[in-house]
Amino acid sequence: MSERVSFDTLLVANRGEIACRILRSAGAMGLRTVAVYSEADRGARHVALADTAVAIGPAPAQESYLSIERLLAACTASGAQAVHPGYGFLSENPAFARACGEAGLVFVGPPADAIERLGNKRAARRLAERIGAPCLAGYDGDDQSPSALSREAARLGAPLMIKAAAGGGGRGMRRVDELSEFDAACEAARREAAAAFGSGELLLERLVHRARHVEVQVLADRFGHCIHLGERDCSTQRRHQKLIEEAPAPGVAPPLRAALGEAAVKLALAAGYVGAGTVEFLLDPEGRFHFLEVNTRLQVEHPVTEAVTGLDLVELQLRIARGEPLQLRQEEVHLQGHAIEARLCAEDAFDGFRPQAGPILAWRLPEDSSGVRVEHGLADRAEVSRHYDSMIAKLIAVGRDRDDARRRLVDALSRTSILGLATNRPFLLECLDAPEFAQARLSTSWVDAAAVRWPAPVPGSHWQAVATALWARAHARLHGALADWSSTGPRTQFASLACGDAHWQARVVPESGGYRITVGDREHLVAIDTDDRIEIDGRIARAHARWQRGGPGAGSGWLDLDGVCAAFADTSALPPRRTAAGASGEVRATMHGQVAAVSVAAGDRVGAGQPLLAIEAMKMQHRVDAPIGGRVAELGARVGAQVAPGALLVRIEPEEPSA
Repeated sequence: MSERVSFDTLLVANRGEIACRILRSAGAMGLRTVAVYSEADRGARHVALADTAVAIGPAPAQESYLSIERLLAACTASGAQAVHPGYGFLSENPAFARACGEAGLVFVGPPADAIERLGNKRAARRLAERIGAPCLAGYDGDDQSPSALSREAARLGAPLMIKAAAGGGGRGMRRVDELSEFDAACEAARREAAAAFGSGELLLERLVHRARHVEVQVLADRFGHCIHLGERDCSTQRRHQKLIEEAPAPGVAPPLRAALGEAAVKLALAAGYVGAGTVEFLLDPEGRFHFLEVNTRLQVEHPVTEAVTGLDLVELQLRIARGEPLQLRQEEVHLQGHAIEARLCAEDAFDGFRPQAGPILAWRLPEDSSGVRVEHGLADRAEVSRHYDSMIAKLIAVGRDRDDARRRLVDALSRTSILGLATNRPFLLECLDAPEFAQARLSTSWVDAAAVRWPAPVPGSHWQAVATALWARAHARLHGALADWSSTGPRTQFASLACGDAHWQARVVPESGGYRITVGDREHLVAIDTDDRIEIDGRIARAHARWQRGGPGAGSGWLDLDGVCAAFADTSALPPRRTAAGASGEVRATMHGQVAAVSVAAGDRVGAGQPLLAIEAMKMQHRVDAPIGGRVAELGARVGAQVAPGALLVRIEPEEPSA
């Protein structure tokens, strides 16, 4: 029997929204809380929420949040007796759990041995096979040579999945539809896995078509008592990364729920698991389930389980860590209603999910209210750092049934606004409104198939008119109150503005309380009370705007209106537009990141669409392809180099066709 462990000070070895969420439950339990922060997070929200905070190093995670030595030193400096790792970073690192124990600290998570048995996909698969859990045909052997993997891939046949054994989150994962693609995909997966997890070990599995991703939440105490809290459906993914999660999983009847839960509990007990964990399965179209992996930590999507069970998983984690027995029996777990969570991320979903980094000019999130819960780590002057994950916030909606929850989440996202960089909000709204999601026709590939018909939001004449009015107001402030008027009356002005590839000219005539603006053949009357209260053509619009001085002309701004949230700028002082991007063969970085691989050398001949290099940004590798065919005239990138948006990566000279 395990003895109870007393601790009154908890250090949260994480950042962002999960650190804030853990601090909230720990504070409610009367614990003294300690936050840690890198140089990039000095002004972060989680730092302000804790009772005290300790600096742990520079912005790069390897020198701060991934440094076991610095985290243990922070525990000593703050007097912390327990450590909660959150998710990501060191949460599934057995060396960290073991180091905490050796330092006399309570690790709020499973024992290091259990992490080793389950945290590695190859080891977890072997254990699942031993206890009789259904597994997909695959390869989890020790021979990790390219020849062995290629041989096993030929045995399994295509389509198949390549997965990083040491981690998840879509990193180190590749789908292979033709065996001729295998070697290149395997090398890319190994490289990405090594960069993300420090291990290039891979696992191969047969691909199941139209499968759903269903996972079971388990809780185990130190006395051999383990229960499950039902399942979540996480099938709404893009590029193997979750976008939207829900509980319970649509269409899972009680007998299937019981079978999934029994398999998950049996696996957790076999591994000697303690704490909260998640056992993931694939559910095929025939209703058969197959073991995937175990996440030996709290999941990003844990709030949907909390919403339908009424339980606080972080509180239960902390109680288990103190040596308390679980007071809840399996028959006492009841699921009520439905919950859906959306991950709001700093990425341009309509431009290859290009990650965004930089300051947030202004943000607006719906307040926690009946049916809506918001988790975020945003401070007043927030910034999305290129060193960490791109997630900004999670929005969780709870309803009496699935459609009620879906409608509440659509409304909550519509009232969400982030100015300063692109987010995936419009893509999330497309997902939630899609017939496939509304009718629960789900699979892990449904988003990729459906998204080809979703157009990127573009500014219409209403949006352009409001942006023009913001420009006119800024122009008046810059040049004085009489800038809009002459001795004969209102002064007509002409604006030249741009939003991305959209350029427009507008005629602006001031009127009492606003502006009459003509864009093309459309005329609109716009009155700006505040940046968040704008009237257009007699309608008060849900708008969110900010203007920045500087640059050419009067400056630039951000506007969120009618589902379009984007930057716009005064182009009156700019030179004529250049030819389309890429037409010259210049390939420039579109994001902050580190060059992870270079596939060409100066002098090489390349074809349009051929891979040139890969850039690692926000824990993912992004392939960069040749925009045209020709010869590599200049190579401006090397492996390991840090690049910023606009940096020249490769210059390709088109070759003259032979006579």
